[in-house]
Order: sequence, then C-alpha cells, then structure tokens
Amino acid sequence: MIKVLFVCLGNICRSPLAEAIFNDKVKKLGIGPYFKSDSAGTSDYHIGELPDERTIKCAQVNNIKINHRGRQVNRIDFREFDYILAMDHQNLQNLNLMKSKYGFEQKEIFLIRDFVEGSQGNPVPDPYYGGEEGFHEIYRILDEAIDHFLNTIQERHQIYA
Repeated sequence: MIKVLFVCLGNICRSPLAEAIFNDKVKKLGIGPYFKSDSAGTSDYHIGELPDERTIKCAQVNNIKINHRGRQVNRIDFREFDYILAMDHQNLQNLNLMKSKYGFEQKEIFLIRDFVEGSQGNPVPDPYYGGEEGFHEIYRILDEAIDHFLNTIQERHQIYA
C-alpha cells in the first residue's frame, strides 16, 4: 500500500481538500485499495477541528466527500508515509526541519505542484484570509496537481485499474 500525506499550515483548508480530492480520484479510477492518504498541518493551530466551512462547501460543490479532523505532523508520519506533499515553501521548510530533528534526513518531501510541468516550485496559495473564490482556485490547482501526481505514482509503481 502506498501512503500519501498532504501538508499545509493549519490542516483545515488546503491539505484536507487535497486529501479529499485524492481519495475521490483513486476511488473513481478503481485503484483506491492501493492507497492510504491523510493530511496534517505543521502547526498546532487547529488540532481536532473540522475543515474550514469554506473548504467543506468547496468540496460539496465539487461532489467530493471530505471527512477530516485537524492534526499536526508528527515523527511517525516521516516513517509511515511514502510521499509527503507540502502545499507551499514555508511548510516544505518546516517539514525539512522536522525530518532532520526526528532523524529522517533521507526522506524526500515534495511541493505538490512539482508534479505539474511548468508549475514546479509554485505554491498552492493559502485561501484562509480571503473569500470563497480562493477556495475554488485552490480546488482547481489541487485537482490538476493531484492528476499529475497520480500519473507519476501509477507509472512509478505500475498501478492500473
């Protein structure tokens, strides 16, 4: 089983939406049993909370089921997850500091948009301080990035429905 962790700052906007989109896609492709996914935040701001109501609404508008409670990245995540995908540079930096602290220096952490040709190095913007339109924009960005990530993973691991 391939384990994928999506990471943002508070784990109530971008990463739970990415997790939900990912789960929906692997289910529709008929490859769900090959994957386990989760999401987490590098901060402890929203531990135990439901996703932001705008995240939930955006998922519903796109017929995506979202079921998550905020949690913080921990030491076990670096051991358990095969792919850790950060939403932006600050969280990538935080994850790289954490992996060194926990003794997982060799663990590769990716920016989620690095799988999209022409978008490598670009962050998924944090929509938290904006309106609903920002959540729809990150949905579009995540939808595209996850398609590319899944294509890469399916090819790398020879997973086909």
